[in-house]
Amino acid sequence: MSSDHSLDAPGTAAVKPTALDTIVQGAVAQGVLPAHATAGDARKATGPARPWPVVLLTALGAWLAALPLLALFAVLFGEWIVDGAGAYFVGAAVLAGATAALRKADLPIFLEQLAFPALLTGALLLGFALGRDMGAQPAAAVMLAVALGVAVLVPLPWLRTLLGAGAAVLFAVVLWPGSEGRWALSPLVPWSMVHAVLAVWVGLLLWQRQALGRGDLGNRVAVLLEPLACGWLLALLWGLCGLSGQTFLMGGVFGAGIGGEILREAGQEVGLRTHALQRMVQAASVLLALGAAGLAQHAWPALRQPRAAVVALVLALLCWFSPLLGGALLALAVTGMTRRWGQATAAALACAWIMGGFYYQLAWPLATKAMVLVGCGALLGVLAWSALRTPRSGVPASVATRHWGHRLGPWLLALSALATVAVANIAIADKEHTIANGQKVYVPLAPVDPRSLMQGDYMRLRFTLPPMPELDRRDAGVEGLLGSRPYAVGRLDARGVVAWERVERYDAPMAPGEFRIQLTPKNGDWTLVTDGWYFAEGDAERWEQARFGEFRVQPDGKALLVGMADDQLAPIGR
Repeated sequence: MSSDHSLDAPGTAAVKPTALDTIVQGAVAQGVLPAHATAGDARKATGPARPWPVVLLTALGAWLAALPLLALFAVLFGEWIVDGAGAYFVGAAVLAGATAALRKADLPIFLEQLAFPALLTGALLLGFALGRDMGAQPAAAVMLAVALGVAVLVPLPWLRTLLGAGAAVLFAVVLWPGSEGRWALSPLVPWSMVHAVLAVWVGLLLWQRQALGRGDLGNRVAVLLEPLACGWLLALLWGLCGLSGQTFLMGGVFGAGIGGEILREAGQEVGLRTHALQRMVQAASVLLALGAAGLAQHAWPALRQPRAAVVALVLALLCWFSPLLGGALLALAVTGMTRRWGQATAAALACAWIMGGFYYQLAWPLATKAMVLVGCGALLGVLAWSALRTPRSGVPASVATRHWGHRLGPWLLALSALATVAVANIAIADKEHTIANGQKVYVPLAPVDPRSLMQGDYMRLRFTLPPMPELDRRDAGVEGLLGSRPYAVGRLDARGVVAWERVERYDAPMAPGEFRIQLTPKNGDWTLVTDGWYFAEGDAERWEQARFGEFRVQPDGKALLVGMADDQLAPIGR
């Protein structure tokens, strides 16, 4: 029921305000809408409601209609576009036409969805031409300005959100130092880039806060910045998760990540200043986490208590080990205190992903990681147990003890502990079965050995593999995530050394005497099981003799790397 019927006839029940009424009232109080605005005006301005299934089906139909036209255009004018100036003319014309169409308020939904692939095509063509003639960074700077300009011109929140995400990526490309110089390959570079993106996002929110309520122009700027900042944040969180690598018990889309690489490989680029830079990165992450805790306590007085301070310190400790976590925690605190709950949920998921990625950080020994995670988990568990047993302020103890949280909390904690132990032991039992019953296979390797500066040495491995189809290489990220992985098929000689023959899918037939090993996606390529091997500090000379990786392989192709062997197949370290 709209606010147009808020004046009820005598004897009728009072009409409860709708969610839109509340939003409009809040916007009037903030100065976003004029004082005489009503929910009815908002409905007229936004137009008829569009159910999401209708929008989805319309968008699908628009893409199906646009793709054949784009393909025909590419066939007819492809050479002129790729090699000549056609990409500039066509890209600019299509981009301008799509922008003009999307500016119309009464544009039918099908034409709106049809204009979006046209807008995307024009931007890609223009970006391709600029990158071809100017280089990546200048082209990214120009396209960043184009993206922001389109966002100003097109008053569609969903499109502004997408443009904000694209603008964040382009901004990161502008900051990339290029392929020259001693810093080009340092993992500190992407860390600095993603936190520069974080700083700009915070700046956008501060700008929006200053603009809100300062006349019509200020309110328009505030409305423009909201979806832009949302898209910018989503791209930022995507970058933080991607750089942190794979998370616990889940394959990573972006390879092994650099969360642990920041602390392990930076020394190869900066020499004697490595430790100072490592500590700077860790300290910056801790400061971001403490800043997030301060913002949360300022927004929610309930957090101004010792237990909350201990939780903040635990998270700060985790940030010392996971340098990307501090930025995600700051994003979580800012979105929570500004009541952007959808964005806060995305930030919380990013924090969980990054903390799970600590499990795979090769810069830390397994014992150190185990002690850190177990210690932090135990401390948080004690705090949760204490909070459940503490009566709430102003509530009698007899009532508080009857609360479901106090009754079920200990059981839920115990159930979580049992589930964690069960998952870990199932994985351990599976690996023990593979070691005990798997077929012994030796695979030649060519190790690459970046020395770890933190806990001994770590040897990066590159196993010999059969010729890999280019399609499989390109799909190493997506196919690996979806579980449709290829298998390396080979035979064993008299010594048990593999002789590779080909790469096949799981359901491909095999000849007698052949066996297969499932390949694992790593950094956009495929490898066998893993690309790394730890050894104790001071044992580098012994492991330099490694020439083969010793595997245990099950009939279904699952394998486990159990050791290294020298050129005579003698085990190393046993």
